[in-house]
Amino acid sequence: MPVITSARHSADEKVAALRGPIVVLGAGGFIGANLFRRILATRTDVFAVVKKLPVWRLDDIDQRYLLEVDVTNAGELRLLVDSVKPATIFNCASYGAYSFEIESEQIYKTNFLLLVTLVSLVRERPMAAIIHAGSSSEYGLNCAGPAESTPLLPNSDYAVSKAAAANFISYAGKTLGIAIANLRLYSVFGPYEDSSRLIPNLVVRGLSKEFPPLVNPDISRDFVYVDDVSEAFLVAAARLTPELYGESFNIGSGCRTTIREAAETAQKVFGIAAPPQFGGMSERAWDLSNWFANPEKAKSRLGWTVKTSFEDGLRLTADWFRAYGIADLDKMTKRSRPPSHNGITAIIACYLDEQAIPIMYERLVKTFKKIGVEYEIIFVNDASPDGCAGAIARLSAQDKNVIGITHSRNFGSQMAFRSGMEMATKDSCVLLDGDLQDPPELIEEFHRNWVEGYDVVYGRRVRREMPLLWGLMHKAFYRVFSAFSYIDIPNDAGDFSLLDKRVVSWILLCPERDLFMRGLRAYVGFRQTGTDYVRPARMFGKSTNNFFKNIAWAKRGIFSFSDVPLTMLTASGLVLLAVSILIGVVFVGVRILAPELVAPGLTTVLLFILFFGSLNLFGLGLVGEYVAKIMREVKERPRFIRASIIRHGEVTQLLPK
Repeated sequence: MPVITSARHSADEKVAALRGPIVVLGAGGFIGANLFRRILATRTDVFAVVKKLPVWRLDDIDQRYLLEVDVTNAGELRLLVDSVKPATIFNCASYGAYSFEIESEQIYKTNFLLLVTLVSLVRERPMAAIIHAGSSSEYGLNCAGPAESTPLLPNSDYAVSKAAAANFISYAGKTLGIAIANLRLYSVFGPYEDSSRLIPNLVVRGLSKEFPPLVNPDISRDFVYVDDVSEAFLVAAARLTPELYGESFNIGSGCRTTIREAAETAQKVFGIAAPPQFGGMSERAWDLSNWFANPEKAKSRLGWTVKTSFEDGLRLTADWFRAYGIADLDKMTKRSRPPSHNGITAIIACYLDEQAIPIMYERLVKTFKKIGVEYEIIFVNDASPDGCAGAIARLSAQDKNVIGITHSRNFGSQMAFRSGMEMATKDSCVLLDGDLQDPPELIEEFHRNWVEGYDVVYGRRVRREMPLLWGLMHKAFYRVFSAFSYIDIPNDAGDFSLLDKRVVSWILLCPERDLFMRGLRAYVGFRQTGTDYVRPARMFGKSTNNFFKNIAWAKRGIFSFSDVPLTMLTASGLVLLAVSILIGVVFVGVRILAPELVAPGLTTVLLFILFFGSLNLFGLGLVGEYVAKIMREVKERPRFIRASIIRHGEVTQLLPK
């Protein structure tokens, strides 16, 4: 994927001066991706950290340099720091800058708490520099040319979180002696920017000789080209001496460019004949009229200044769009568009399915093309002893939409599904077993119901191609389970289902490690419906299920979603206590009133002891099942371990998460 940059911005010596290893947090974002690419062009000890792969901004990057880590999770962040041992960290992770990013808890978790955790983890390490991507939003109401000493008056959750981070950085640098600095970024633009923003729209529509909808023409911004911003990060890291620890720097041009002036520049660059139409786009709640920088401190203390004019930056961005391909604009859009029903991730749990995998792939692709949806296929190799990994790698090499996950050992189909769901990127997920007993062609009907408004569409097995006794046992299980469960679980509904991404998100929030996916699917609710089908026999080989495994399945379901066994035990205890008291009263009465009727003998006593002893053992076993389940949960061991990821036919070994 080409990247067009200004020759004047060549700064190999600045990159070479950094101490490694280097880590870019939030490298899947616009600024983080540009900064990471800038560093990777010169050296190889740099790692891009993203929450979830794949990321379109890094599609062409060698997998060796990509790390999938949720940095807002303290445990995962600790493992990252312990494994990579970075000397230089660029923290570009952020949430809340877009109008559709409105979850307050996530804003503070990403923009502030992440930074606090990071500093605590590196406090005892010999760090060269932590450069944090702050925001001009920290100034809030004081946004017109403020100096860094200007009081912060934040006017949104995002601004408050960034201001809190800046104050913490000051404390960490000045008091704790941490090598850290804050860059207050202004209106950054350039390659890889999200297509919902002004400049990408201005460029793309400009290349078609027209204008996009524009806001109030008198609103001003301080536009700064992303290459200049990347250089600011590099300069700050290379020149971060102790007297600069904890400082904040305004990273902007200092030029006040109105929306009218931006449109006039675009008109000149792209030769647009029609005049711009202003006021056709709503302003954001926190927008202020004059928003520009005072970059004197960055110039005097860091030696950094903007080198690219707005007009030149616009031309460079247009060059990048021409090279990248405007047809790919859709995948540059984050969540600015309403949710669609145009993407399905198929997640296939594979164990001893080497022969079935190519057939599964062909049938899935044929179905997806017939429906006309974007697709992603994730094969989860649950430590299969056959050639599953090789079959997946071959498919991944020929189709970029195929991803493989290899587990370090067999964690079971439920964890295989969860592993795939965590990596899914489309609007919905379809869960299938790899043995072709779940017919991929049924996805067409799943999709039709999904489009009609159902969030969950599950397959209902009206008949199974298996011996009659086994079929009756399966049907009996579902009915007993339904009778015992405290939630309404559909009869004969297995894991084969389509789940909207909202449902997937809620399921992934459920913390249990002893998963029973079809129970969780019913638990989270939303609009659900079933589709009947006949479940065929396994196409290749023999099923790995047996009587004892089916009993284990039944126990997992009942003990996960039912308290009835404990209630029955309590009720039995009360009934037997009452019976015991009654029998005791009768025996005492007979003993007193008619002692000759009480025959001496051991049989009755032994029977009572055996009965109550057996009942006690059964009760202890029942409670033990629940205790064992609690033990599995409270130990909080990893749900599964991904040994490697397969993309584009290449196997990437993974660090611990």
